Amino acid sequence: MFASSTLLFEAPNWVGDRLVVNGDGGLFAVPAGGGELEPIELGGVPEINNDHVVSPDASTVYVSAEDGHLYAVPLAGGIGRRVSNEHGVHHYLHGISPDGERLAYIGLENRDGRRITNVYTVPAAGGVDVQITDDEFADDGAEYGPDGEWIYFNSERAGQAQLFRIKGGVVEQLTSDERVNWFPHPSPDGSLVAYVSFPPGTEGHPADVEDVRVRLLETSGRIREVATVFGGQGTMNVPSWSPDGQYFAYVAYPIS
Repeated sequence: MFASSTLLFEAPNWVGDRLVVNGDGGLFAVPAGGGELEPIELGGVPEINNDHVVSPDASTVYVSAEDGHLYAVPLAGGIGRRVSNEHGVHHYLHGISPDGERLAYIGLENRDGRRITNVYTVPAAGGVDVQITDDEFADDGAEYGPDGEWIYFNSERAGQAQLFRIKGGVVEQLTSDERVNWFPHPSPDGSLVAYVSFPPGTEGHPADVEDVRVRLLETSGRIREVATVFGGQGTMNVPSWSPDGQYFAYVAYPIS
């Protein structure tokens, strides 16, 4: 465990024996077993938010910046590179394909005064975007499954937010309960999905909630409670499984 009383860090990605987290617009690394935060140079990239993923070879971290674009940042240091295109959406990054070739993100657009979100993918090297969903449901947390075919996400298409996955235009619903479920993270072997669960009636993904539950969904449909924390969307909104699938990381916020 790592704790800080000076920096609200969020969104752990697992990289070897380290975790990558964000805080105050920057990016940091910390040993998974506890230690000191080490800043990661962003290479000229604007301030970032809490949406970031790491390439399978652990050479690059892809980040969502406050200017609405996606960037690639070398973990060993170097100049950042913009990945996303100008196509009228604000980009929120959540997933990378198992081969590291594509990024999955949520595109937010304002349409006649309404906030519309859909699932998109784009080549990690840069290229043409592909829109995966095209509707007015509130979608978020788009993340590739270990087979590289299914994309997992949460959506309000069944009412309050629940977990879904999509492949070839076919949508499957994974959860259906009284709680508001966000940010599905399939394990490396696909046997489990870790996610965060907010109290019934929660709107959106608030920053500070007392009853945030970290849960595991089994392939059988059984749900296992892991922890109840004071947290928010940054508790576990990005891929956070260890490469061997034995652990995953999450953040509990301080209670002030």
